[in-house]
Amino acid sequence: MNLSYWEYKTWLSNVDFTIVGSGIVGLSCALRLKTNFPASKILILERGMLPNGASTKNAGFACFGSLSEIIDDLNSHTEEEVLQLVQKRHQGLQLLRKTLGDQTIEYLQHGGHELFILDDEGLYKKCLSKLKEINQLLKPVFKDEVFCTNKNTFNFKNIQSQYIANQFEGQIDTGKMMEALLKKVQASGIKILNNCKVTAIDDLNTSVEIKTDQFTFSTHKVLIATNGFASQLGINAVKPARAQVLITKPIDDLHIKGTFHLDRGYYYFRNIDNRILLGGGRNLDFKAEETTEMIQTQSIQQKLEEILHEVILPDTNFEIERRWSGIMGIGNQKKAIVKQISNNTFCGVRLGGMGVAIGSIVGTELADLL
Repeated sequence: MNLSYWEYKTWLSNVDFTIVGSGIVGLSCALRLKTNFPASKILILERGMLPNGASTKNAGFACFGSLSEIIDDLNSHTEEEVLQLVQKRHQGLQLLRKTLGDQTIEYLQHGGHELFILDDEGLYKKCLSKLKEINQLLKPVFKDEVFCTNKNTFNFKNIQSQYIANQFEGQIDTGKMMEALLKKVQASGIKILNNCKVTAIDDLNTSVEIKTDQFTFSTHKVLIATNGFASQLGINAVKPARAQVLITKPIDDLHIKGTFHLDRGYYYFRNIDNRILLGGGRNLDFKAEETTEMIQTQSIQQKLEEILHEVILPDTNFEIERRWSGIMGIGNQKKAIVKQISNNTFCGVRLGGMGVAIGSIVGTELADLL
């Protein structure tokens, strides 16, 4: 450890709470801890230059599940569990908006739309048949009808004649959201060390020893908020899931506005800055995408471009400007894991691709475990 006396004294001595991960969960957890324990010394460790999982990599959907996704969830969860999942997502979005402000995160409620390709008529008809039933299920949360049918007003091609629309869905600017969260955390006197990967956590009962690829130090409590990377720290109920994304260059007179789901939500796209952002394709090879390697694969990128050409922008010339990947944390249940692991170690992980919706509330619940 090539640390000076000043470095160790200022950043790594007498640390009350260490949070692993500076994404939405980690930053929200830190803010809540500072509210609950104002005099405490809080340190956040982040493996990347920027939050390295999904918090700065996501599509910026302020959503709580498409109709087909909710129907699918009812195959593996009870009605009460599904209602609780949706309610938590709704509450989490309200908390995020209250914490940062709609203008700051550029929250726009343009609505969401689920599209169905021509070959998926069975799913389309099933969703239409279940629409009223799901609206009734969700009424305690939204006090109104959530889903309805709309005509193909954006002139997409090779899809069923109607969308299933959701009036409550919105979109945010992910970069502005994370920048605002980081500013709020730093203004609270909470320290963040970037490019610092945690390699081992050893709970010694009276304290916790944390080993990183840079140094080793002790802390009173540690809170793990690494989500997609949780299995690397021994939380095996969470598996990584890579999400590949691309964005076009600006398109003149782009008329598409809103958030869109396709093929049970495995593909998703939206407008942003006169561009189309499109992601997904994990379902083409689930096993290969169960990885923390942030690269793109030819097969998925080709499929994304095919959807752009054949469905979204069939009569429009466009160019791809940027491609990237993010790492989500998933498991055999949709409910996030917020629990005490050992005497001084806690975790808030397995957000299931709903980090924007539930990250704030999971971080708050994680802090409240103490």
